[in-house]
Parts: sequence; structure tokens; C-alpha cells
Amino acid sequence: MTQLFDPTTTPDTAPAGPYPASRLAITREFEVPDIHVPPSEEASPWVPWGDNAAIRHLAFDVRNNKFSNVLWVKGGGRLGVHRHSGAVRGFCLEGSWRYEEYDWVATPGAYVHENPGVQHTLVCDDPNGMKTLFWMEGTLEFYDDAGASTS
Repeated sequence: MTQLFDPTTTPDTAPAGPYPASRLAITREFEVPDIHVPPSEEASPWVPWGDNAAIRHLAFDVRNNKFSNVLWVKGGGRLGVHRHSGAVRGFCLEGSWRYEEYDWVATPGAYVHENPGVQHTLVCDDPNGMKTLFWMEGTLEFYDDAGASTS
């Protein structure tokens, strides 16, 4: 019978459920670590982005080129034409926003999935602004109204 608890083991050698210690060691060395970002702005401050927006960075996975953040548009505004080289997922937390290129509006509780390479223009018509949690992969490229890269 397998012993469920051995006080002589260390976190690096103790089995956890069905995984042997060797699997846990590989995970600790090569995987993204478990994280907790507390709600305080001291841990992750709002970083101004332009005149009317801010970003709160939550996580960066540099091995897989993924990151997550909360975008806060403080009032109505247009963030500009942009394209992501990877997929994007978003979950609207507050307010509302849309893309000029589509006929839907994201409101609290709405989920958005963007395919890699799609170009769009984020607009917030809500005078109270919006906050959306985004999970992104790859690069983020911006373009001017003439289609030239500004990134």
C-alpha cells in the first residue's frame, strides 16, 4: 500500500497525487510557475497607455510568448488599428466596447476570441469606459490610418 504522507520528504521529492517526484521536478524547472497577483495596485500598478487608457499587467509567459492584462479605457475613445500575431481572448468586466469592423458590442460577461492576424480597431463608446481581461499570444502591431506600421 502506498504511504500517503511521509514527513521526511521535501517538496521536491514528495509525490503529489498520481505524479512522481521526477515529473514535479521537470514541471518546476520548465513550466510557467503558479502565480498569485493580489488586487493591490502596489503588486501590479495601472500603467498609463495614451491619454485615456491604462493597462494592468498580470502575467508574462516568455517561453510561449503569451501574456495577460486588464485594459481600462477610462471614458469613450478609440485605441487605434492593430493586429495580433497570435490568438486573443477577452472577457469584459465593466462597461462596453466594440471593434469598428464588427457589429457586436462587448458588455460585462461577454467573451471575445480573436484569431491570429486579424486587424481591427477597438472603440469604447461608453462614457463610463470599460475594463476587459485579455489573454494574448504573440506580438501586438499598431497601424496609422493610412495602414503604415507604427509599432
